[in-house]
Amino acid sequence: MNMIYGQPYSRPSRASQDKAQQTIGAGAIAGYVNRALLTEVMLTPKPGLVDARNCGAHYDMDINTFLASARAIAPWWPRFLEMGHESAGIAAHLSLPLVRPIGLQCEQAMLQATHGINTHKGAIFSFGLLCFAAGRLLTNGFDLTRESMCAEVAGICSGLVDRELRGTLEAGTAGERAFRRFGFPGARGEAASGFATVRTTALPVYDGLRFDGVSEEVALLQALLHLLAVNDDTNLVSRGGLAGLGYVRTYATKLLQAGGALAPDGAAKMAAFDDALIRRHLSPGGTADLLGLTWFIAQFPAVNEDARI
Repeated sequence: MNMIYGQPYSRPSRASQDKAQQTIGAGAIAGYVNRALLTEVMLTPKPGLVDARNCGAHYDMDINTFLASARAIAPWWPRFLEMGHESAGIAAHLSLPLVRPIGLQCEQAMLQATHGINTHKGAIFSFGLLCFAAGRLLTNGFDLTRESMCAEVAGICSGLVDRELRGTLEAGTAGERAFRRFGFPGARGEAASGFATVRTTALPVYDGLRFDGVSEEVALLQALLHLLAVNDDTNLVSRGGLAGLGYVRTYATKLLQAGGALAPDGAAKMAAFDDALIRRHLSPGGTADLLGLTWFIAQFPAVNEDARI
């Protein structure tokens, strides 16, 4: 018996296993990751981020850079799944070192395609973990649900924040510096929590709006605003400190109070938000990754279907 967020999770019946593996196989999972990356980058307008409207608060990348990057890393998602299959007999909390070399190779493929520009490093970390977790779950006969996949990632990343952030002597990356100065655990903390911000903030918004017939684009923009209002985005902190993070949170909250992307002039207000962040050189890249994860996780069933509406 596995544990999901402290609750017992029993092995499903053979009939439900067969059904789940027929409907969501390894090929479909890799396809979902590719679609998630494309869906996120094409969504427009996104405040401070690369999209079809502009380059956001960036000077060294555009939408074509992201598309080239997505193509370059696409072959790696099945490899994360394969490694999950191969490591299925190893305890989750001991398995992370096995998948990391694949993540580093995937990053190198990205950097080669983008001439050294970091477009998807955070996405490689999070989606690689989800693919790795999915491979482990399928091999061990578990259904691929939102809960099981996120719980498996949490188990794989158990103790990661303590080992790699609290135990770091020197802060070498923006995420490590944000943790050292402000205690924000960034992508590592999100993974170790089983993507709690996605599950508790973005997914309920996205699910509810889609159930009500709202278009995918508007539902994602609204979910993005909810994420921007609460996420401790270390990319924002790196560029603008706590003041920059606070500015984005306050702006997003005010837009939501006025209806957000659902308002009649929602698109225009999102474009104005974009312009404001570009002027301040603020780009919420960590939140963009969470938005892509929101779309991806939403493709899987929930144990409690009522949680999707």
